[in-house]
Amino acid sequence: MEQQKKKKSHFPFRLNVLFFSVFLLFSILILRLGFVQIVYGENFKRDLERKEAITISNPVPRGKMFDRHYRVIVNNTPRKAITFTNQGYSQTELLETAEKLAGLIEKTTEKVTDRDQRDFWVLKNPKRAEEKITKQEHALYTAKKLSDIDLYRLKLERITEAELKEISDRDMEVLAIYKEFNNGYKFSPQIVKNEHVTDHEIAVVSENLQSLPGVDTTTDWERTYPFDLTLKSLLGKVTNSEEGLPAEQLEYYLSKGYNRNDRVGKSQLEFQYEEILRGYKSKIRNVTDKSGNVIESHPITDGKNGKDLVLTIDMDLQKAIDRIIEDELWAVKKLPGTVLTDRAYVVLMDPFTGEILAMSGKKMIKNPDTGRTEMIDDALGTFTTTYNVGSTVKGATILTGYKTGAISPGTTFDDSGIKIKDTPIKKSYAYLGRLNEISALKKSSNVYMFHTAIRMGKGHYEYDKPLNFNNPMAFETIRNSFASFGLGTRTGIDLPNEQTGFKGTSKLPGYLLDLVIGQYDTYSAMQLAQYISTIANGGNRMQPHVVKEIRNAPSDTDEVGPVFQEMNPKVLNTIDMKKEWMNRVQIGFKKVMQEPGGTAYKFFGNARYSPAGKTGTAEAFYDGPFRKNYGKEPPPVMNLSLVGYAPSTHPEVAMAVLVPWAYQGEKNDNRANLKIGRRVMDTYFRLKKQ
Repeated sequence: MEQQKKKKSHFPFRLNVLFFSVFLLFSILILRLGFVQIVYGENFKRDLERKEAITISNPVPRGKMFDRHYRVIVNNTPRKAITFTNQGYSQTELLETAEKLAGLIEKTTEKVTDRDQRDFWVLKNPKRAEEKITKQEHALYTAKKLSDIDLYRLKLERITEAELKEISDRDMEVLAIYKEFNNGYKFSPQIVKNEHVTDHEIAVVSENLQSLPGVDTTTDWERTYPFDLTLKSLLGKVTNSEEGLPAEQLEYYLSKGYNRNDRVGKSQLEFQYEEILRGYKSKIRNVTDKSGNVIESHPITDGKNGKDLVLTIDMDLQKAIDRIIEDELWAVKKLPGTVLTDRAYVVLMDPFTGEILAMSGKKMIKNPDTGRTEMIDDALGTFTTTYNVGSTVKGATILTGYKTGAISPGTTFDDSGIKIKDTPIKKSYAYLGRLNEISALKKSSNVYMFHTAIRMGKGHYEYDKPLNFNNPMAFETIRNSFASFGLGTRTGIDLPNEQTGFKGTSKLPGYLLDLVIGQYDTYSAMQLAQYISTIANGGNRMQPHVVKEIRNAPSDTDEVGPVFQEMNPKVLNTIDMKKEWMNRVQIGFKKVMQEPGGTAYKFFGNARYSPAGKTGTAEAFYDGPFRKNYGKEPPPVMNLSLVGYAPSTHPEVAMAVLVPWAYQGEKNDNRANLKIGRRVMDTYFRLKKQ
């Protein structure tokens, strides 16, 4: 009995201990909850209500381009578009939205790759994809001998063609849309479809925006060209939304506030004036919760279209010159010795302002599909390719001779050929008698220029004896002087990728003689235009430019907006020479075209606009596209050039014509430079009257 009483007395005690322990634990829990609520409650509340402000920029139309008469050259055509902005959605949410959108629009699948299909199959069949990994591979993964990337690659490789065929046509549309969703960047609008978007598609998508998170309808813009292919290579290109920002300039554009998928100018005028043409995007501030869901939207700034460019180009003149070059090139190709002839260039420039009135280049290429020869635009070649130009540089040679004291007005030389020991005789195309510098320009005497160069090099010439110079700086002196006219240096044109030309490296005396007749260094058509303009205006080297004005975007009622900036004429340097010297060269150039015996008289002698200028023929080595297909080392070819201006007394237009590889063989001179030049000048003055 006594033992039973003892056992009974222990039971209430243990129960009390249990109750007390529970009470103590609850007390600790309540105290802890109270502590958390009182001390950290505000912090947790702030985390719960945390918001993030994200600014989204929406693109605006780029600025237009006009010719000098305010005719639209580059325009924007509005296009209906469907966009998607990823606001932090999961892959599952992206796929669900893509499936809904695929039921509302038609989306082409031509851009869907085999890799896209395999990724999609894994996304749609995760269990089946997982079964493609063996136990051994899982073990290697656990042992960290295989990575997640390795396992995923194995899954993709083991998908069979039969399994890929499970992807239906509808699935392919979903995949195409899903791919566009993933191409975009977070909070950056991405084009899903902007080609052939129907009014019905816009309507049904707009009606279902509530169930399509991130999807929107908007107006996109496409560059259009009212003058078709005319000057298109000069106008440049714009990247599309898939290309986005060029990789090599990514950091630069991002620092300027661009989105990664923004379209930017990638060549020529579109690239050179990107900051002007781009405009200012409209900006909206989206406020998101911590899950990335947008809970508020506030407009910050309205968008503003890009500024417009008014070019110096006259498109009527440009088109006419394009046709002239095409006509003459096709005609030349019918003549003997023109197997390698495939291009020609013309630049027209206002000699007093530097405005480029027309810059035309045409090049023949063989279409790989049809095998036929076609003519394409190569206006860029007027400043990105250089050639030996021949006697057109002789005006600069005479003026350099004056400046260095090698010759003076009226200096004469006999035109007998120059014979240096162990070298072929160097002569003019015919014996021209005794000449002063004016008649040497008129008749294009090589020998006169040789004697001038010998004096500049402080050399002493004797027939069939070695020729040495006592002036080691002769090459630099002549090249620096030529550069002051624009030859062999950048002209400063407001376009990228201008080339300066090739400078011969040998300093042997014979090459100095070649230099002063344009058969050693190479020059571009744009350099020739700047050079002849410098002579035409009396000694100012004007910077050539193709943009005349920058104008603000117009209001709804105006075709052209107000002027934002005018491009004023810029003198790069002034030739430090006596006016008398320049006048004598101008007289020589006038005689070239207007006096019997002048090398261009037969083509320009009856022109009513009083032209002046200089012809050029240079023997050069062919390095064009047919070199590899020629079968043997190509023979020397002849480059033809022509510079001129008119009227000769008060010039208003300067011209450069360059026809590389115009013919092969001494007897095949087709005068393509003169034929093109005469038609171009006639066209300029005819259009001026109209």
